[in-house]
Amino acid sequence: MNPQIPEGAAMRQDSPAWLFFVKVSFTAALAGMVFGVAVMPVEIWMRGYMILGTLFLVGSTFTLAKTMRDEFENAKLINQIAQARAEKLLQEYGVKE
Repeated sequence: MNPQIPEGAAMRQDSPAWLFFVKVSFTAALAGMVFGVAVMPVEIWMRGYMILGTLFLVGSTFTLAKTMRDEFENAKLINQIAQARAEKLLQEYGVKE
């Protein structure tokens, strides 16, 4: 048993098709952006600026998504702990059997 996963917790698992779709969509969007900047009729320093901006945006997107996921999982764990405490108190006082 994994010590990080509370017993009875539902594990959500994405389908292989969804994972494939997400990865292909990300790759296509990034490749399209890089290609568009590469063929843009501007000077090289402008292309470099656009590429760096795109890379920064991608990195920030990953950080935002991870932070939001961590916040969601943290709130879920706190709710499970609060519910377990409440059930323990109810059992101690004989309200719930």
